[in-house]
Amino acid sequence: MTSTRYHWQSLRAGTLKLDGGGMFGVVPKSLWSRAIPSDELNRIGLAHNCLLLYRSDDIDRANPILIETGSGDKFDAKSSQIYGLEGDCSTAALSRVNVRCGEVRDVIVSHLHFDHAGGLTRKVRDGETPDLTEAPPVKLTFPNARVHVQQREWDDAIANNAVMTRTYLRENLIPVQEQIRYCDAISPWESGHIPAKDELPRQRLRDRMVEIVTGIFAFKVPGHTWGQQAILFVDEKDQTVVFTPDVMPTVNHVGQAYNMGYDVEPYISGNSRRWFLAEAAEHDWLLVLDHEAGNPLQKVQPDGKGWYRLIPQI
Repeated sequence: MTSTRYHWQSLRAGTLKLDGGGMFGVVPKSLWSRAIPSDELNRIGLAHNCLLLYRSDDIDRANPILIETGSGDKFDAKSSQIYGLEGDCSTAALSRVNVRCGEVRDVIVSHLHFDHAGGLTRKVRDGETPDLTEAPPVKLTFPNARVHVQQREWDDAIANNAVMTRTYLRENLIPVQEQIRYCDAISPWESGHIPAKDELPRQRLRDRMVEIVTGIFAFKVPGHTWGQQAILFVDEKDQTVVFTPDVMPTVNHVGQAYNMGYDVEPYISGNSRRWFLAEAAEHDWLLVLDHEAGNPLQKVQPDGKGWYRLIPQI
C-alpha cells in the first residue's frame, strides 16, 4: 500500500432494468421477489453507480479519475426501452458536478459488459467526425484518459466469450484500443484448480493486487467474468473503499447462492463472494455496490451463522 489518499464521491449514471430471473439465477422468484419487486415484464430496477476520485494532494482537482461508466447514451429507442434506460449517463453525471469528460485522466472499469463500459464511447454530435465509422458511429467519451482493465477481461471481450450474445459490444471496445492499459492481477486460484465451495485462497489478497494508478489497486474477482476486477483505495478518512463489481451487484445478492444467470461460472461467483466478504469484514472495507438502486454504501459483518450481513452506511 502507499500513503496516497483520495477524495471521492459517488455518482449515479442513470437506471437500468434487467430480468429478475437473470439477476438471481437459480434462486426462485418466490424468494428474491420478497426483497425486490419486479415490473410487469419481470424486470427489477438497478442503478449504474460510478465513483469520481481526486488525489487528496491534487489541490486544483486537475486530474479526475472515474471508476465505471455505465451503459452510455448510444442505445436506440427500442433497446433503451428494453433495458429501462432513461437517457441519463456518466457524461451527464459528471456534468452535474462540473467535470468535463476531456479532463478525466484515468478511467477504471470493473469489466467490459455494456452496462459498465458503454460510457467509454458516446453518440456523435452534429459536425463531429466519428472515431468508429461502422454502425453505430461513435466518439471517444474520455479522449485524454487511460482506460484500465484486466488483460484477461479485454481478451475475452474481444473474443466475445460470454454467456450473453450482445454484452461485449464492438462500439464500446474498438475505439478505445489505444487508450487501454492492461492490468494483470494474480487470480485467486491456480489455473485448473476447482476450489471447494467454502475454500479460501491460499495467497494473501495484498499479494494478488496490482497498483494501476498511484494508490489505487485492482484485484480479480472471477465468476461473473474471468477477468472481472474490484478496485480498492484509501480515502482522506483512512477508510479503505472497495468498488464492488458484479460479484455482489445489489444488497440482495449477499447470499452465497445468489449468483446471476449472466455469470460465466456461477459456482466460482459464490466462492468469490465468500472470500470477498471475509476480506471486507476482517479489514472493515466500505463497499460501493455497482448496481444497488438504494444505498450502495455498505459494510460487512459476520452474521453469527457462518455467513455475513451488510450494514448500510451514510
